[in-house]
Amino acid sequence: MTVMAERTSHTSPVSVEEFERLADFAAKDSDNTVKLEFIDGRIGAKSVPDGDHGTIVTWLMRQCMQHRPELDLYAEQGLRVEAYRKGRARPDATLAPEAHFAGQGEWGDPSGVLMTVEVTSYDSDTDRRDRKEKPPAYAEAGIPVYLLIDREDGSLVVHSTPDTEAGRYRDVHTAKFGDTVHLPDPVGFVLETEKLRNYVR
Repeated sequence: MTVMAERTSHTSPVSVEEFERLADFAAKDSDNTVKLEFIDGRIGAKSVPDGDHGTIVTWLMRQCMQHRPELDLYAEQGLRVEAYRKGRARPDATLAPEAHFAGQGEWGDPSGVLMTVEVTSYDSDTDRRDRKEKPPAYAEAGIPVYLLIDREDGSLVVHSTPDTEAGRYRDVHTAKFGDTVHLPDPVGFVLETEKLRNYVR
C-alpha cells in the first residue's frame, strides 16, 4: 500500500469494528509503513514520520526518562478513546506507568495514561487532526495532559485539566521553542526546549 501524503482522511461512515479490521489489514499489507486511526468518525492514514519528527519524540523520551524514570513513553501506541464516537487514536507518544499497555493489544485503555503527545507534520491535515480533533478526543478520554509540539508554529501547547463532559481542556498554555515549559501534574516536570529549534524547517 502506498500513501503519497503523510496522512490522508476518509469520511465515509464506518463502525469501529470495521475500522479495526481495516487497520489490521493495512498493517499487514503495508509492512508497517502505514497506520490508521479513527477520530471524529473519520479514518486517517499515517505514514512513516520524517527524521526530525522522530528526533523530537526521542528527545522527549530522554526528558521523561531523566525526570520520571518510573514511567514509559510509548511511541505510536494505539488508544481506545471510546467517549469520542468510539474513536481509535494513535498518538505520536503516550506517557504512562511502566508496562501499562502489557497484554492490551493494538488499542490500549487510556485510563492511567498521564500524557499524550502529538508532533505536527508538514501536511494539509495537521490543523484539523492535531489542533482541532485530538484535544477533545483526549479530554473526553480523561487524559490529564495533551502536549502538542507544533513545528509549523515553533511552539508547544500544553493542554491540561480535562473536562470529560464538555470534551475540552480547561487550561491551555502556549510557549515558543526555546522557552522553559512546565508540564503540570500528574506529569510534573519542566522541559527546556531550546533544542527543538534545530528540528524545524
